Amino acid sequence: MARVMSHARAMTVDDIDAVLAIEEATFSSPWTRHMLTEELSAARRHYVVLEGAEGVDGYGGIMVAEDEGHVMTIAIKPDMRGRGYGSGLMVMLLRAAIEMGATRMLLEVRPSNRAARRMYQKFGFVPVGIRPRYYRDEDAIVMWVDDAETESFAERLGELEKAWP
Repeated sequence: MARVMSHARAMTVDDIDAVLAIEEATFSSPWTRHMLTEELSAARRHYVVLEGAEGVDGYGGIMVAEDEGHVMTIAIKPDMRGRGYGSGLMVMLLRAAIEMGATRMLLEVRPSNRAARRMYQKFGFVPVGIRPRYYRDEDAIVMWVDDAETESFAERLGELEKAWP
Protein backbone atom coordinates (compact mmCIF):
# COMPACT_ATOMS: atom_id res chain seq x y z
CA MET A 1 0.00 0.00 0.00
CA ALA A 2 1.40 3.40 -0.94
CA ARG A 3 1.80 5.81 1.91
CA VAL A 4 0.20 9.22 1.45
CA MET A 5 2.32 11.81 3.22
CA SER A 6 0.77 14.25 5.64
CA HIS A 7 2.07 17.77 6.07
CA ALA A 8 1.98 19.81 9.25
CA ARG A 9 0.50 23.24 9.73
CA ALA A 10 -0.88 25.40 12.50
CA MET A 11 -4.32 24.31 13.74
CA THR A 12 -7.18 26.74 13.11
CA VAL A 13 -10.80 26.87 14.25
CA ASP A 14 -11.70 25.40 10.85
CA ASP A 15 -9.97 22.16 11.94
CA ILE A 16 -12.04 21.68 15.09
CA ASP A 17 -14.66 19.34 13.57
CA ALA A 18 -11.96 17.01 12.24
CA VAL A 19 -10.03 17.17 15.51
CA LEU A 20 -13.19 16.42 17.50
CA ALA A 21 -13.76 13.30 15.38
CA ILE A 22 -10.24 12.07 16.23
CA GLU A 23 -10.75 13.02 19.91
CA GLU A 24 -13.94 10.95 20.05
CA ALA A 25 -12.30 7.98 18.31
CA THR A 26 -9.29 8.12 20.64
CA PHE A 27 -10.21 9.22 24.15
CA SER A 28 -12.84 8.05 26.63
CA SER A 29 -13.18 11.67 27.82
CA PRO A 30 -12.72 13.70 24.65
CA TRP A 31 -12.18 17.43 24.68
CA THR A 32 -15.14 19.58 23.72
CA ARG A 33 -15.46 22.19 20.97
CA HIS A 34 -15.33 24.87 23.67
CA MET A 35 -12.12 23.46 25.16
CA LEU A 36 -10.40 23.34 21.77
CA THR A 37 -11.54 26.84 20.86
CA GLU A 38 -10.25 28.18 24.19
CA GLU A 39 -6.90 26.46 23.74
CA LEU A 40 -6.43 27.89 20.24
CA SER A 41 -6.94 31.41 21.54
CA ALA A 42 -4.88 31.07 24.74
CA ALA A 43 -1.46 32.61 25.14
CA ARG A 44 1.70 30.49 25.02
CA ARG A 45 -0.01 27.56 23.29
CA HIS A 46 1.03 25.91 20.04
CA TYR A 47 -1.33 23.53 18.22
CA VAL A 48 -0.63 21.76 14.94
CA VAL A 49 -2.47 19.38 12.64
CA LEU A 50 -1.19 16.81 10.19
CA GLU A 51 -3.15 17.12 6.99
CA GLY A 52 -3.26 14.32 4.46
CA ALA A 53 -5.12 13.68 1.23
CA GLU A 54 -8.36 13.01 3.09
CA GLY A 55 -8.18 15.72 5.74
CA VAL A 56 -6.72 15.92 9.22
CA ASP A 57 -4.76 12.78 10.18
CA GLY A 58 -3.63 13.95 13.62
CA TYR A 59 -3.07 16.91 15.89
CA GLY A 60 -1.27 17.97 19.00
CA GLY A 61 -0.80 20.90 21.32
CA ILE A 62 1.65 22.19 23.88
CA MET A 63 1.49 24.94 26.49
CA VAL A 64 4.48 26.76 27.92
CA ALA A 65 4.41 28.23 31.44
CA GLU A 66 7.62 29.84 32.65
CA ASP A 67 10.30 27.37 31.47
CA GLU A 68 8.07 24.29 31.36
CA GLY A 69 6.47 22.84 28.24
CA HIS A 70 3.35 20.79 28.95
CA VAL A 71 2.14 18.47 26.18
CA MET A 72 -1.61 19.07 26.37
CA THR A 73 -2.84 16.56 23.81
CA ILE A 74 -1.69 14.50 20.87
CA ALA A 75 -3.62 11.99 18.76
CA ILE A 76 -3.50 10.32 15.37
CA LYS A 77 -6.48 8.87 13.48
CA PRO A 78 -6.83 5.20 14.41
CA ASP A 79 -6.19 3.99 10.84
CA MET A 80 -3.02 6.13 10.57
CA ARG A 81 -1.31 5.00 13.80
CA GLY A 82 1.96 3.12 13.88
CA ARG A 83 3.48 5.06 10.97
CA GLY A 84 5.58 7.56 12.92
CA TYR A 85 3.17 10.49 12.68
CA GLY A 86 2.90 10.83 16.47
CA SER A 87 6.69 11.14 16.72
CA GLY A 88 6.67 13.76 13.99
CA LEU A 89 4.07 15.77 15.89
CA MET A 90 6.08 15.46 19.11
CA VAL A 91 9.20 16.82 17.41
CA MET A 92 7.24 19.88 16.22
CA LEU A 93 5.59 20.45 19.60
CA LEU A 94 8.81 20.14 21.58
CA ARG A 95 10.70 22.41 19.17
CA ALA A 96 7.92 25.01 19.49
CA ALA A 97 8.07 24.79 23.29
CA ILE A 98 11.85 25.30 23.24
CA GLU A 99 11.40 28.34 20.99
CA MET A 100 8.96 29.70 23.61
CA GLY A 101 11.59 29.25 26.35
CA ALA A 102 10.90 25.78 27.73
CA THR A 103 13.89 23.96 29.21
CA ARG A 104 11.87 21.07 30.65
CA MET A 105 8.84 19.15 29.42
CA LEU A 106 5.93 17.44 31.14
CA LEU A 107 3.05 15.24 30.11
CA GLU A 108 0.50 12.84 31.54
CA VAL A 109 -0.27 9.48 29.96
CA ARG A 110 -2.53 6.56 30.77
CA PRO A 111 -0.69 3.53 32.18
CA SER A 112 -2.69 1.42 29.72
CA ASN A 113 -1.37 3.40 26.71
CA ARG A 114 1.85 1.47 26.22
CA ALA A 115 2.42 2.67 22.65
CA ALA A 116 2.36 6.33 23.74
CA ARG A 117 4.62 5.60 26.71
CA ARG A 118 7.17 3.94 24.42
CA MET A 119 7.06 6.91 22.06
CA TYR A 120 7.54 9.39 24.91
CA GLN A 121 10.49 7.38 26.23
CA LYS A 122 12.19 7.74 22.81
CA PHE A 123 12.12 11.49 23.45
CA GLY A 124 13.74 11.08 26.86
CA PHE A 125 10.59 11.37 28.99
CA VAL A 126 10.86 9.38 32.21
CA PRO A 127 8.09 8.52 34.67
CA VAL A 128 8.28 10.68 37.80
CA GLY A 129 4.94 10.12 39.51
CA ILE A 130 1.27 9.25 39.40
CA ARG A 131 -1.73 11.58 39.31
CA PRO A 132 -4.50 9.55 40.98
CA ARG A 133 -7.80 9.57 39.09
CA TYR A 134 -6.48 12.09 36.55
CA TYR A 135 -8.67 10.48 33.92
CA ARG A 136 -12.24 9.56 34.68
CA ASP A 137 -11.41 5.85 34.62
CA GLU A 138 -7.66 5.66 35.23
CA ASP A 139 -4.70 7.28 36.96
CA ALA A 140 -2.06 9.11 34.92
CA ILE A 141 1.66 8.54 34.81
CA VAL A 142 3.50 11.87 34.92
CA MET A 143 6.50 11.86 32.60
CA TRP A 144 9.23 14.46 32.55
CA VAL A 145 12.22 15.68 30.51
CA ASP A 146 14.52 18.06 32.33
CA ASP A 147 17.27 18.53 29.72
CA ALA A 148 15.41 20.19 26.83
CA GLU A 149 17.95 23.02 26.61
CA THR A 150 20.91 20.66 26.10
CA GLU A 151 22.73 19.72 22.93
CA SER A 152 21.98 16.03 23.59
CA PHE A 153 18.22 16.76 23.59
CA ALA A 154 18.58 18.75 20.34
CA GLU A 155 20.45 15.80 18.81
CA ARG A 156 17.73 13.39 19.98
CA LEU A 157 15.06 15.58 18.34
CA GLY A 158 17.14 15.74 15.17
CA GLU A 159 17.46 11.95 14.97
CA LEU A 160 13.73 11.46 15.60
CA GLU A 161 12.90 14.11 13.01
CA LYS A 162 14.99 12.28 10.38
CA ALA A 163 12.92 9.14 11.00
CA TRP A 164 9.63 10.97 10.42
CA PRO A 165 7.84 9.77 7.28
